[in-house]
Amino acid sequence: MDALSAVLQGLPLTLVLTLSAFAIGIVGAVPLAVGLSSSNILVRLTCRLFVDLVRGVPIIVWLFLLKFGIQIGTFRFNPIGAAIIGLGVVSVAYLAEIYRGGLQAVPRGQGEAADALGLTRGTTFYGVTVPQAFRIVSPSIATYLTGLLKDSSIASTIIVAEMVFQSQSFARQHPTVEGILPYILVGILYIALSLPVAYLSRRLDSHMRKAVYA
Repeated sequence: MDALSAVLQGLPLTLVLTLSAFAIGIVGAVPLAVGLSSSNILVRLTCRLFVDLVRGVPIIVWLFLLKFGIQIGTFRFNPIGAAIIGLGVVSVAYLAEIYRGGLQAVPRGQGEAADALGLTRGTTFYGVTVPQAFRIVSPSIATYLTGLLKDSSIASTIIVAEMVFQSQSFARQHPTVEGILPYILVGILYIALSLPVAYLSRRLDSHMRKAVYA
């Protein structure tokens, strides 16, 4: 097997880890972001504690805790499950903070204008605040997705056979200069996968700006 084939074997799993964790984060961060912006101090502090705790512990520690530290009866996480849940929970915390920043960046005048028009709080939130907040945070979300793609390589430490794990396996079998090649290929693939995300983010931001000012 050549270096490129070895790396490409891990590509599907890299994408599965990244997209699954991102999907968990995108959905799970919504109620957490609302909680961070809540007027109820107990709710707000509880959500803040969760976010700070998750963000304050390195991802590799969460992965090891899930893979080797949790056992309920005969149940234990398999490596892929531990990686997806671990990366997903971390994504929830980071994206919730991004969402919170976007919600707070929407001018208060927008809500006051909606109140003057007689709109309900729900209509104001989902029809006025959320669209504007999304436009504000979309570049940050895309940046986080790019970082998450690279962070998925940490899963190799719990024997998830993604691209970095496959590169390490190839390098151990070829302890010569050839062993460096898969790492170079992995770097190129990460760049190739990140560029479309950055491009789509710019296009989306441009489209939403035109929609706002049209």
